[in-house]
Amino acid sequence: MYEKRCTFFGHRDCPASIRPKLRETLVRLIEQEGVTVFYVGHQGDFDYMVQSLLGELAVQYDHISYAIVLSGFPGKNIGSSQKTLLPEGIETVPRRFAIVWRNRWMLERAQYVVTYVTHNWGGAARFAAEAHRQGKIVYNLAGWG
Repeated sequence: MYEKRCTFFGHRDCPASIRPKLRETLVRLIEQEGVTVFYVGHQGDFDYMVQSLLGELAVQYDHISYAIVLSGFPGKNIGSSQKTLLPEGIETVPRRFAIVWRNRWMLERAQYVVTYVTHNWGGAARFAAEAHRQGKIVYNLAGWG
């Protein structure tokens, strides 16, 4: 049996008010869909909210795992206690393309995608659209699109 995986794409700025809906979605993915592996970035409010909730849920659901997938070598914003993953091959990618490369890497490995997308431009919208094109199961917490 293969692991069911989920990744996340959201705008850098997102309201704290989506936290309950995000938590509800994560619990549904764990309990009803059987997702056990989560990949999240580290670029903005949405990613940080996801990281926080996954940390809480990993205590409650000890069979799940998550990784903060880096787009380069760790900087000062990544604590040593956090679960980070530097995808093999990213070291050869020019810095300006690293986030896009990392996002593709995460999308290739996930069957489920949780987004917070409120408009059709920017990286989050681009990867949410790509997830739809690839037939991934997409949950948009903003209810847009």
